[in-house]
Amino acid sequence: MKRLLNYLPLHFVVLMIVGIIVQFQTQFWKFGFFTISILSTFLVVLFLLIKNRKFTTVISLVLFFFVGVFSVFLNDDRNYNTYYNNYLENNSSVIFMVKKVLKPGFYYDKYEVDVTQVNARKSIGTVLLNIQKDSLSAKLKVDDRISAKPLFEELTPPLNPGQFDYKFYLSKQGIHHQILLENNQFLKLETSSASLVGLSARLRSLIQESLKEYHFKKDELAVINALLLGQRQDISKELITDYQRAGAIHILAVSGLHVGIILLILTQLFKPLERLKKGKVLKTILIVLLLWMFAFIAGLSASVVRAVTMFTFLAFGQSFQRKNVVAFSLIASMFFLLIVKPMFLFDVGFQLSYLAVFGIIWVQPKLYEVWKPKFKIIDKFWQLFTVSIAAQVGILPLSIYYFHQFPGLFIASNLVIIPFLGFILIGGVFVIVLSLFNLLPQFFATFYGAVISLMNRFVSWISLQEEFLLKEISISFLMMISWYLFILLGVQFFINQKARKLVYFLMSILLVQGVILFEKSKNTHQKEVIIFHKSRHAVIGKRVGGKLFLQHDLDSLNFINDSSLKSYRIEEVNEVKQTDFNHLLQFYSTTILLIDSLGSYQLKGLQKPIVVLQYSPKINLKRMIKLLKPTQIIADGSNYKSSVLRWKITCREENVPFHYTGQNGAFIIEK
Repeated sequence: MKRLLNYLPLHFVVLMIVGIIVQFQTQFWKFGFFTISILSTFLVVLFLLIKNRKFTTVISLVLFFFVGVFSVFLNDDRNYNTYYNNYLENNSSVIFMVKKVLKPGFYYDKYEVDVTQVNARKSIGTVLLNIQKDSLSAKLKVDDRISAKPLFEELTPPLNPGQFDYKFYLSKQGIHHQILLENNQFLKLETSSASLVGLSARLRSLIQESLKEYHFKKDELAVINALLLGQRQDISKELITDYQRAGAIHILAVSGLHVGIILLILTQLFKPLERLKKGKVLKTILIVLLLWMFAFIAGLSASVVRAVTMFTFLAFGQSFQRKNVVAFSLIASMFFLLIVKPMFLFDVGFQLSYLAVFGIIWVQPKLYEVWKPKFKIIDKFWQLFTVSIAAQVGILPLSIYYFHQFPGLFIASNLVIIPFLGFILIGGVFVIVLSLFNLLPQFFATFYGAVISLMNRFVSWISLQEEFLLKEISISFLMMISWYLFILLGVQFFINQKARKLVYFLMSILLVQGVILFEKSKNTHQKEVIIFHKSRHAVIGKRVGGKLFLQHDLDSLNFINDSSLKSYRIEEVNEVKQTDFNHLLQFYSTTILLIDSLGSYQLKGLQKPIVVLQYSPKINLKRMIKLLKPTQIIADGSNYKSSVLRWKITCREENVPFHYTGQNGAFIIEK
């Protein structure tokens, strides 16, 4: 571990990561491409001319910080003159090319599309395209080109506190606008050329069509598509939930686990080549080629490309057979990926993959040394057990931060499924190849489908063991960092039991306790009133410390599962109590009046309240404004949009601030 921490490229990668984060969060570098070349040249010349070791080290670190900054700047389409938004006019004619087919929503088919032309001028940039579902119209495919005169809309931010920020998520992928079209609002053009991703998509479609001939069940085919073709769109919500609760969701996403297993199998398969002259080089080249062939079949998605790149570096590193070569290869792959695609850094899959692998490299060897089983079969399971624990050590705080749960039976899932996953993957490759040539025996297809169904049933059974699933756990970003320091220093002390290591470990415990006390104190003093947005429902809450007093019209099941409230309930408060504010809510000196469908608002002595309109009350808004003189009028999601539009116009005429939660998000009144 000490040698790894002293490995200079690791320091360079850390500084580059800092540069990526700073540029993405602040966008401070706005000086153009010419200035980038001048500054880069200046730093390189300084590095070459000055021979002082400490100075050159500092210059190197500064240089790699700016490498991170520049990689973000160069990968942002908005910094180029040919960015589509620079050409847009009223009623612009635009040509799009489908880049990626996304999972459809309830009403729209969704695609990532490149904007290739605006008003006959070549352009760059990616947008989210939503096309209204139509059973009579064929769906678009990768590389399809369409022409339209669309309206580019800003992406909608989250409407409630703590809710998933889809706008921020897409911005990390370079998408800043969306388009909504009906099937009669665009013209499909002739496809001029096929991209590598497009060719991969065509091959995948051909495979999917050939597999349908062999009578796989719906869930079997969906899992085969996910395991081997990287397509999770057809997996039911229930099955995904089962895999999540069982701690086995990584099995359904083609990632480092699958590529790592394939690498192990190929390494053993081609081991005899090492006897030849330059056999190791030939073996490595063959393995890398086959890994990229798998990536091509799996759709060349970001997660697959990341995983195959990581293990390509690892395959080349293993051929050198030197100490710590695995860790050094992973650092090199991370550096390469972040240079090419710096936004990978903010991808949850990227973070989990590297943390899991580093956890395995760092913790697993020491755990494995704790016990040496005599029997080979027990030894293999002990290895798998220690690998699972080590991977969880690497990802536990991050997975709780993102997903708010911890599957206690993840070890059982991994111990049962992973030993057979190699056979499932290799068997799947045979199924695909034979089905493409129409040579797949039905009995083999039936047997393979039965294996997939057995895996699904096992995972479903694991997911039903509620007592082992820790749900609705929330930690802040600061707490996550504190836990990682605790794990890092704790493992360091476990490996090397010295007094200094113990002191550091105890300090990390104090840090965790300090963060807990700080956040508890902060939470105790937090007071606010929130008018949430929930379509067709009225939800208003008063928070006092860790308690939330909530008035709502949701049934118990909808309340527990509702995404608009769930994140806030888990992350911000400890207890929720249902209440009835009886049309009037007092929050310090602020009076909040709730006017529902009855339209009653004439309360004696009430002046200058904040008015919340619910359930489309039939009132004369001008008369109410003259009588109560409200400081603010709020319309929540329970109102008809036609009523909201009418009230908005009236408030503008009467010069009263108006807030619609469906457009402006939840209204929050803080102390």
